[in-house]
Parts: sequence; structure tokens; C-alpha cells
Amino acid sequence: MNKDFDFIIVGKGLAGITLAHHLVKLGKSVLLFDDKDGQSSSRVAAGLYNPVTGRKMVKTWKADQLFSYLESYYLEVQKLSEEEFFIPRAIYRPFLSTEEQNEWSARSADAAYEPYIKEIHFRSINDAVNNPFGGVELKHSGFLKVSTFLECATEQLLNEDGFNLIQEKFDEKLLKITETGTEYKGKSASKIIFCEGVQSNKSKFFDWLPFKPVKGDILTIEADIKTSLIINRGIFVIQIDKNRFKVGSTYNNYDLTIEPSQEGRATLEQKLKELISVNYKVVDHIAGIRPATKDRKPIIGMHPNYENVGIFNGLGTKGVSLAPYFANQFALHLVNQSALDKEVAIERYYALFNDDNN
Repeated sequence: MNKDFDFIIVGKGLAGITLAHHLVKLGKSVLLFDDKDGQSSSRVAAGLYNPVTGRKMVKTWKADQLFSYLESYYLEVQKLSEEEFFIPRAIYRPFLSTEEQNEWSARSADAAYEPYIKEIHFRSINDAVNNPFGGVELKHSGFLKVSTFLECATEQLLNEDGFNLIQEKFDEKLLKITETGTEYKGKSASKIIFCEGVQSNKSKFFDWLPFKPVKGDILTIEADIKTSLIINRGIFVIQIDKNRFKVGSTYNNYDLTIEPSQEGRATLEQKLKELISVNYKVVDHIAGIRPATKDRKPIIGMHPNYENVGIFNGLGTKGVSLAPYFANQFALHLVNQSALDKEVAIERYYALFNDDNN
């Protein structure tokens, strides 16, 4: 029996839209459900992508593969759009000591790091930033205007044959699993893929997975900093307009309400005052819940009992860099049965599942 669609995708954040885009490029038909009134971390994300991260400033996992792919992917989508949403921009990390200067000087000669280091500064480059020891300037970094990207990518998909968008909340209780596929409100598809972010921890199919959601607060400030560099030391400061900057983000795994928190604001302001030396004014404060996982890696693949029900989730705080590469890998897996990286494949968690979960 012919199906109406090859795939139903639930969720139009970074995971859902990049997967839909890659499947359509492979000639597959997609029905995408978007709860436009729902809370998506993608819609409030600052969109930073950074190849060198963490307190110890090490190359992020799979940086060489992820960053070459994300740059080509977002630029490809942008070329077909009238909007600019992919903003390559150097990241500046101030040093705290001469020892840190020396450490980065040595690291700049390391073949693994050399492609990502633009310049090392041994003295202050901006009076508005507390950087008496200078800092390191990183490349292959920047930010994505996530909401603009999602809108532009959706518009492009709507011009493709075989793509349909339904803007309503998906009701899992109405989904029927058949021997040959899935059916929802009279629409049939060979497979359904859930890309719902934090909502998946309430799913009857995937609530057994070890999600570890993290709340992040982000401020928008007005300040006279005079730099287009992204300042990143404990927090990030990203220029979004002449004297307007985004400041973030907190990492809170105990308060998972969607409302911005005063504790989050206080934490960001404390770190901001350590990072910059000029007055500022807070003009906005938002928060989002990011779909992180126990091992901080995505969860991709098919349900252990239902071969037609899949998930693409767990992008966490690095959705901008992870989504394109793994959407491509998952699309190829779904269409051509090519292998998924073991580090992201859902099979690593099959031991947590038992039939009582469903």
C-alpha cells in the first residue's frame, strides 16, 4: 500500500528542520508538524558555534568534521535566501595570566589546534574588556540567527515537491503504528521521527532515555563596547546591533521552568562585570530549556520495539554545530541504511529499555 509520505517529522527546531531538509534533498517526501505555540529552545538560542570549548578550552568533540560541514550547509541555505543568518565571527578569549599566554603560544604550534587559532594577543586589545594579559582569537566560529534560519529553511522547503507543513500540536495518542508504517489523522508515512527536544522526556516512546535537560538564561544588554568580536570567558558577549549585545548563558539543571530566573540574571551579571569594564543596561531577559543527555551527545535512531518510530534529539547546548552534520548522517541512514556513529546511536541505551516502558 502506498503511503502519503515517506516520513513524518515532529518538531521544527534545528533537529527537525535540518533533518527534513536533508531527507528532501535525497528525494523523500516529508510531512512536518510544528507546534508554533510550543516552547522550542532553538527559538530562543543565541546560536553560538565555537570549535574550542570548556573550562580547559579543548577542541570540541568531532570539531574537524562538524565545522567544515556546518559552514558549507548554512551558507548553502543562506545563498538561496534573502536574509543573512549565518554570521562567521572570531571569538576572543581573554587570558588571565602570563602562564595562559605561554600555554596558548605552545598550542598554536599544535597541528590539531592551528586551524582554529587566528591570532594570539599579548596585551589588551579593547579598553572595554578586562584583558590585561591579552587573549586568543579563534576562527571557524560565530553565531547563527536561529529563528531567521528556521524561517528561511522552512520557506525553501515549502517550495519543494513532497514537503508539507502542518502547524499544530502533535498528539501522540492519535498515532497508529502499523505493520508497514505509521498513520496520524488519516495521513500515512513509512516512518515517523520525533525531533521534539525536551518534550521527548514525556513521550511514551522515548521517556526511558537518559535526558538531562539544562535551562539557560540569556540577557540582552546595551553597552559601549565597540567590538565585533565575540567575547567568551565564562560567558559569551555577542554583538547583535551597534551597541546591543547578547550575554549568556547559564547552565541550570534543577530549575526547569521556562520563565527567566532572577538567579540566572544575577549569575550572568556577576560574570559580565568581571569580563567588561563599562556600564551597561539590561533590556531583555529570556530563557530556554536545552535537550541535553547523560553523556552530552545526541541520541539518534529507531525505537527498540518499533522499527518505524525514530528520534533525533539531545543536541544540548551545541545544536548549531551538531544539527547539520548529524541530520545528514541520519538521513543517509534512513534512506540508504548507512551506519550511524556508535557514539550517537540510540542502541547505546537499549539496555535501559524494557517492555513496561511502552
